[in-house]
Amino acid sequence: MEISVDEDVMKLITSEGRDYRVCTACTGPALVPTTVKSPKESDIKIQVGKNILYVSRVQARYINRVTYDMIYNREEIEACPVFYYR
Repeated sequence: MEISVDEDVMKLITSEGRDYRVCTACTGPALVPTTVKSPKESDIKIQVGKNILYVSRVQARYINRVTYDMIYNREEIEACPVFYYR
């Protein structure tokens, strides 16, 4: 299972210097910092510089590429109940 990461996503992760996770949200796959949605042991781990991009096993079945349009903004996070429970 090969998942590619777009260059602009890699730049975001390295410039912010923190880990991110692709998880399931109300409108589909969501790219959020791990401070918003913690990684799980079952996640796929992709090294991005000194950081890790976690991809949930659920999303890994449906995506083959992590793109910049997967980034969830604060309003979307606050409107989606999946982010209320960690």
